[in-house]
Amino acid sequence: EYRAVIKYFVLKGLTATEIKNELDSTLGDSSPSFSTVKKWAAEFKRGRSSIFDDERSGRPKTATNEEIIQKIHDSVLNDRRVKVRELSNIANISIDRVHNILHEHLHMRKLSARWVPRLLTVDQKRIRTNISQECLDLFKRNSTEFLRRFITVDETWIHHYTPETKQQSKQWVEAGGSAPKKTKTVPSAGKVMATVFWDS
Repeated sequence: EYRAVIKYFVLKGLTATEIKNELDSTLGDSSPSFSTVKKWAAEFKRGRSSIFDDERSGRPKTATNEEIIQKIHDSVLNDRRVKVRELSNIANISIDRVHNILHEHLHMRKLSARWVPRLLTVDQKRIRTNISQECLDLFKRNSTEFLRRFITVDETWIHHYTPETKQQSKQWVEAGGSAPKKTKTVPSAGKVMATVFWDS
């Protein structure tokens, strides 16, 4: 539980920024956001001792049954980016209980999307594989002549857009699942074509 770790670092005298850096180096993408770290660091500095959420009126302390688990699961499948607090409101249970259901019952975790240059179709991948193999065959036959005559070209659209942060791209995935992918560019109002050539 990261709250216990935050409490420990607060007692050691670390600032919220230093605590966030420590959590990032250990937990990576699973690390809580800076706003969460800052909030709990402030709570513990004010003398709070409990690491658990305060009880809310109308919310049962324990609520783990098949109906609640299914409701949480359906909500996650409907929106992979849904926040834990939103799930808490949907199921009318505590945030700690939502975490328990997600990790212990559904075996899910939230991962940031992995950047890739572009998403290719099966045909595009096949064509690139064939071209690469042909170039490799030419290189093996006469590497000197191949490098002398070979010119590499690449082109890409440069879009005017505000990139999505890693925190914003996080999605819930099942245990053993891979991180989602997204391209480095997204459609926007303006764009320019950049073409680059290389030779030996």
